[in-house]
Amino acid sequence: MPPKKRGRPVEENPKNIRLDIRVTQGELKILDDYCERKGVKRPQGLRDGIKALENM
Repeated sequence: MPPKKRGRPVEENPKNIRLDIRVTQGELKILDDYCERKGVKRPQGLRDGIKALENM
């Protein structure tokens, strides 16, 4: 019998790249307002912005 795998299942598209950015107070307010309207957290708001750039 093969040994059982342990741990969490591997994701199809893992988020393993870390990105640190600096923003102005105005840019942060824009991001926070968007996140509050959509009910998402900051990282997801940034991902949504990146995807919007792809669709341009």
